Amino acid sequence: MDIDTASETCAEVLDAISEAVIADRAFLETVLTGVLARGHVLLEDVPGTGKTLTARSVATALGLSFSRVQFTPDLLPADVTGTNIYDERERTFEFSPGPIFANVVLADEINRAPPKTQAALLEAMEEGQVTVDGETHQLPSPFFVIATQNPVEQEGTFTLPEAQVDRFVVKSAIGYPDLDGEVELLHRRAGRSEQSPSVERVLDRDAVAAIRRAPESVRVEDDLLEYMAKLARETRTDRRVRIGVSPRGTQRLFEATRARAVIEGREFVTPDDVKRVAQSVLAHRLVLTPDARVEDVRKSDVVDDVLGRVTVPTLE
Repeated sequence: MDIDTASETCAEVLDAISEAVIADRAFLETVLTGVLARGHVLLEDVPGTGKTLTARSVATALGLSFSRVQFTPDLLPADVTGTNIYDERERTFEFSPGPIFANVVLADEINRAPPKTQAALLEAMEEGQVTVDGETHQLPSPFFVIATQNPVEQEGTFTLPEAQVDRFVVKSAIGYPDLDGEVELLHRRAGRSEQSPSVERVLDRDAVAAIRRAPESVRVEDDLLEYMAKLARETRTDRRVRIGVSPRGTQRLFEATRARAVIEGREFVTPDDVKRVAQSVLAHRLVLTPDARVEDVRKSDVVDDVLGRVTVPTLE
């Protein structure tokens, strides 16, 4: 799929999702950026803002299978990945797939599950497969996780380890709609009999695979590659940061930037593309020092400062 066709298709997908989700267009573009970059998305926001609806709408618009896993403190790894069940008639064990065997998996309130269960997602998110009792099972393709967590209620939750957070290409928040958006939400509810809105299917599995290959043809100049690397390295020397962006994070910035260019309909990356995705790609990868946390330093402020310090290359 060429860049122009991919860009037009992205616009159609965003329009379809917007019919169900009242959210800023930039937020939906961030989620789609994660999909195009062949990664996973982490949504952090208060309850009732539409995180679950967004995930379901994305799956429907893309024409992919959808599965929701409600993470709770008593959720076991086998409840996510599946388990081997003994068949008395055949006298053999047969694998029963878990809910993770879907194209789009919503890991709802992922920080409520214990670390052992959270770790069950690691292999799936990185390798596209799960291993149960020593046997490897491939997940459907395409496969990506949209995880949510609530930043308000921290009692009974388990903070995601840095290794798992680093596997999310982007992290974003929906936020509350403005007055016009909330009134529009009520108008839409008054115009239908069902509580949840419906979304039209735009693509199918093959089309999704094709559109995810489109960023590979986007051109990135050497000075922009150096710019991305300098941004990542600058986070590692900031006095407020204990652990900066990893080399994997630098690669994810590269991939998200190319995905952003596809959404914009360009065959090349600009410095503005890097800046637009920097917050959602880099901020959640930072680990602040104890002093910075005491001083209420925000990770987004660190990224803003880094963007201000590193010289932006000039396109010729």
